[in-house]
Amino acid sequence: MEKSVANEKGRIKRVVIAGGGTAGWIAAAALSKKLGEILDITLVESDSIGTVGVGEATIPPLRTFHRLLGIDEQAFMRATQATAKLGIAFENWGREGERYIHSFGKTGTSAWMCDFHHFWLRGKQMGFDSGIGDFCLEHQAAEAGRFAAGPKSPLNFAYHLNATQYAAFLREFSEGYGVTRVEGTIHDVRQNSQTGDIESLLLEGGREIDGDLFIDCSGFRGLLIDKTLRSEFEDWSHWLPCDSAIPLQTRATGPAMPYTRSIAEASGWRWRIPLQERIGNGLVYCSRYLADDAATSLLLERVDGEPLTDPRVIRFTTGRKKQTWKNNCIALGLSSGFIEPLESTSIHLIVTGIVRLLQLFPFTGVEPSLQQEYNRQTQRELEDIRDFIVLHYHVNQREGDVFWDHCRQMDIPDSLAQRLDLFRERAHAYQNNDELFRVDSWVQVMLGQGLQPQSFHPLTQMMTEQEMQQLQSGLRAQVAQGVNALPPHHEFIRQYCPSSAPVPA
Repeated sequence: MEKSVANEKGRIKRVVIAGGGTAGWIAAAALSKKLGEILDITLVESDSIGTVGVGEATIPPLRTFHRLLGIDEQAFMRATQATAKLGIAFENWGREGERYIHSFGKTGTSAWMCDFHHFWLRGKQMGFDSGIGDFCLEHQAAEAGRFAAGPKSPLNFAYHLNATQYAAFLREFSEGYGVTRVEGTIHDVRQNSQTGDIESLLLEGGREIDGDLFIDCSGFRGLLIDKTLRSEFEDWSHWLPCDSAIPLQTRATGPAMPYTRSIAEASGWRWRIPLQERIGNGLVYCSRYLADDAATSLLLERVDGEPLTDPRVIRFTTGRKKQTWKNNCIALGLSSGFIEPLESTSIHLIVTGIVRLLQLFPFTGVEPSLQQEYNRQTQRELEDIRDFIVLHYHVNQREGDVFWDHCRQMDIPDSLAQRLDLFRERAHAYQNNDELFRVDSWVQVMLGQGLQPQSFHPLTQMMTEQEMQQLQSGLRAQVAQGVNALPPHHEFIRQYCPSSAPVPA
């Protein structure tokens, strides 16, 4: 295998990021903060090319990323109209009229031999009627609309944020660490005739941007990883059939609750993401079962508040690039693939992609071993998340809707089938090494959508009814005490991080 141009020239010094938006500026922020003293980092973006801009709900690991970069939470939340997110309320996903919350907290107290949900199932068998969410602080705080941040906060939380303003916030941060932003539209990509490595980006107007390593943040267009390097795409639409989304922003009509809403509809689902002064809404659907005009009408009928934007249809295909790192190019964000927005993993995958690059950075040149390990870790991460998303669609009891009947009856990945069998037969749930979603997440979704285990761990049978009652009542009391100590979410946000940004996106 021939050495790349970067190997022949020695150390990689020039990194070029193709595209801005959330992906581009997350990459720029991380690289400039951690490697800015030894790298020349250039980001190319065009003001005339819009971004998708619908990834406005996040998950808790983003807070770790912010701490890694030294980002001030209050400044970030003010700049992005951010509110708190303690979980996602799923409505109508099991059966019509049913609701559960996938919260970010830990449920109950586990023994080393088995997790708390086994004890909960045993209590249910004994006649105790508590919901499993009664034993989770984040779940109950979300229901009560209470929240507090800060170093003493016991809560595990994420954010709702304005994606456009988040990119602007990170741009200012990155430029402070030396990132050069070039305004322009990429007209052509020039490659080395022998190795196929990318050598430069040619912009409209004739300017050429040379680099040693390129990061493709050009969204669904995939200008580098797809159009130039032709990385093969693995299609997952047979497991995740939704292929369309319509975002719509509306003016807020009341205090923001600290959770996202996901509401199942006949041919897909709606999201509702409350920011400080507006609501991010949208509809995800399968165009085989719902026409675009009908989807737009449905969304407009369902939203509250004055529309601030016009609805637009975004097409996508779920799946991944088999090589997210190919030659001297790494794809981040939508250019690397797309699962779908159901569990708010889009921004998280951008973050893990750039953190993985920092850990495997090719300082002395691109080597196959680095590429292979990067791609292996990326594949494992995406497949684990894919299985968790497919779970929501497959384990449903919405009989009579053609779309949901299809999802319930479709074949699923073997890895997910094994998980479902383990839970159905023994109530066993697990989290792989480096897997994003915890045991509590799997349990909340499986139970929430009606998957009832046939048995549970025998260890729980060693507890008497009185001991079980004492355990559950004590845990409920602890959670209630914790919730009562929290202020109302909207009051905390108003005091802690009132928006410094205008309402429109």
